[in-house]
Amino acid sequence: MNESGADIDDLLGRMTLAEKIGQLNLLPAGEGLVTGAGGGSRLAERIDTACIGGVFGTKSRASARSMQQRALEASRLNIPLLFAEDVIHGHRTVFPLPIALACSWDMELVEETAAFAAGEAAALGIHQAYAPMIDVARDPRWGRVAESPGEDPTLAARYAAAMTRGLQGDDPSAPGRVAACLKHFVAYGAPESGRDYDNASMALEDLFGAHLPPFEAGVRAGALSVMVAFNAVAKLPMHAHEPLIEGWLRGRIGFDGLVVSDYTGIKELTAHGLGRPETVVARALHAGVDMDMVGEDYLEHLPALAEGGIDDAESGTRFGASEIRKLVDRACRRVLTFKARLGLFDDPFRGMPEGSEPDVAPTAEGRALARRAAVRSAVLLKNEGVLPLGPDRRRIALIGPFADDRINMLGTWAVCGQADDVVSLRNVLSDRPGIELRCAEGCNVVEEPWLADRLNVFGPIVRLDPRPEEETIAEAVACARDADMVVLALGEAKEHAGESSSRLAPELPAPQRRLLEAVARTGTKLVVVIFAGRPLALGPVTAAADALLLAWHGGIEGPRAIVDLLFGDAAPSGRLAATLPAHPGQTPVFHAIEPTGRPSGGGFEKFRTGWLDLDDAATVFPFGFGLGYSAVRYGAPVADRLEARGEEESIEVGVDLTNEGDRSTIETVQLYLSDPVARVTRPVRELKDFRRITLQPGETGHVRFTVTAAMQRYPLAPSLEEAAFVRDPGRIIVHIGPNSRDTQALELTWHG
Repeated sequence: MNESGADIDDLLGRMTLAEKIGQLNLLPAGEGLVTGAGGGSRLAERIDTACIGGVFGTKSRASARSMQQRALEASRLNIPLLFAEDVIHGHRTVFPLPIALACSWDMELVEETAAFAAGEAAALGIHQAYAPMIDVARDPRWGRVAESPGEDPTLAARYAAAMTRGLQGDDPSAPGRVAACLKHFVAYGAPESGRDYDNASMALEDLFGAHLPPFEAGVRAGALSVMVAFNAVAKLPMHAHEPLIEGWLRGRIGFDGLVVSDYTGIKELTAHGLGRPETVVARALHAGVDMDMVGEDYLEHLPALAEGGIDDAESGTRFGASEIRKLVDRACRRVLTFKARLGLFDDPFRGMPEGSEPDVAPTAEGRALARRAAVRSAVLLKNEGVLPLGPDRRRIALIGPFADDRINMLGTWAVCGQADDVVSLRNVLSDRPGIELRCAEGCNVVEEPWLADRLNVFGPIVRLDPRPEEETIAEAVACARDADMVVLALGEAKEHAGESSSRLAPELPAPQRRLLEAVARTGTKLVVVIFAGRPLALGPVTAAADALLLAWHGGIEGPRAIVDLLFGDAAPSGRLAATLPAHPGQTPVFHAIEPTGRPSGGGFEKFRTGWLDLDDAATVFPFGFGLGYSAVRYGAPVADRLEARGEEESIEVGVDLTNEGDRSTIETVQLYLSDPVARVTRPVRELKDFRRITLQPGETGHVRFTVTAAMQRYPLAPSLEEAAFVRDPGRIIVHIGPNSRDTQALELTWHG
């Protein structure tokens, strides 16, 4: 069967109400994997009664094939199951975290990693990947920054499109491809106080300007599905947000794919305060949520609702039975169309051939890609002439709780990753010829036993050394004193960041700060490598380090990539996808801030925007920042003309760049715009475009941008329905530079 409306309508017309409702449910594989005719699990029971449309979390091709066979035998109309999985930053071959991949600013690389992950997932019978996660995130307290592409909608939109292309290719039904699922719709990355699952309160202009653009980009790239967020936006929980799902997503930008709930998201509408279970089921279905993940609320309540409707005066929810049946048909048609687009009616066993289980262990090809991705994702923040390490730095002291770590290199949400696939930093350095290596752990990752227990809920992620800290630090200090160079491996455990991992203070834990201080006092040259899943406030680290490398959680080849960078086998080219605060209390923090009536430096000694106990000049690593091993000199930006008119004209702006070093380097040139006078307050500058250019030693290259009228549009939103993008004539300021702070400006005028 193809995806034609006639075929789907014919199938829908032959289905019973129970069969239609069954298609609207996703259940987890969990311990209910079906391996034969026996079964006996709840999942097996649901499959046998044709009461589910899909399963997520399968870990083997054999189990997926067994479930599919069982489902086809149970289905009167031979409707296949859909299999889905979290494939966030790789499958078995784990790549750097999404926040790290975004720091590469290399969309070809992002697409390549997504395509490789799709191939591994498809080989196990998976049809849909719950990725890309494209929440714009501007508060480092929020743990799921780790899964996001960072703080900027332009970068996030490019990332969304690249990931979608990589996962789906030209044909998502083709071998080695899976359907993308954009998540989490929408503004999930803007929770109050950085607390996961919390609600988002913001001006609608921010919703349209910052949080919706990545989803539009993903839809334009062809994404076949979208996952709804746990949060509420403008006081309405997203699983019941008909104006945004049916109104904006489907009506305004034309999305015609599948919308799935998040894990028990429909059930949680009751806790949000929207009413009893049958009420929230009706509201979610009406809002446009087609599939219920895990909760089984559609299964439990839709049969009665389809017979008698609902009239809930307390919540003001009223739907007649005929309307509920129409909504069931609408959702079921979308599920069936989704399966048809994936070719499942033509080949239900796609990716599940009979025979032995495929070997999914990382290959040489996958490792090479993962290593290149980890190199490109790492951001060099400081270098006082110590990197790359030369022949005079051979006695190396490797110190810190992540020096010999493997499991935390995988990062959060690496559901199929295995620590055994990682070679630790200690082992990589030990294998390097000519190195005399000394090692010491130095301190615990955290000092609170209760926090260690929380971090270890998914496995042995951190351990607490029973020895007194004075003893472990003394050991580290002795190690440092007897070395030419210290490499200090600090950071967060993999579950320190991620879902339900909000932190009050996004900084290094106290034991690591004490270790840093003690090692720095030895006077031995100090390279600090930070493994993290969120932007951290690195003030004391920056001051103490001679070189500072933000490696994030770099995946299975992260440690090898770090050694490549330390010794100059590769050059750093990563640029921050999120601002690093100067202090853990300086959150939220991002580059696209809005001006106030009393800006810093505006003539007020005290009564100005800022912090009483933080100097305005405090070091912040700005969005877009990153160093290489060669200095790049920027010439002044030059425009082909200084004035333009109307919607069709454009202005070309270019800049010359010269590599003044003795190594090849990759520079990411960034274009920002400012609108100094507008109808509402606008960000002081917004990223609009970027280019990556490779420069050989001594080479001068030229980068050209096209400034258009469309770049100048901004949202005005008196309501969701009345939101419009407008442009005002007059001055605009073009900023070009290596990051959002260190730019050169050029003023243009746009008439009409």
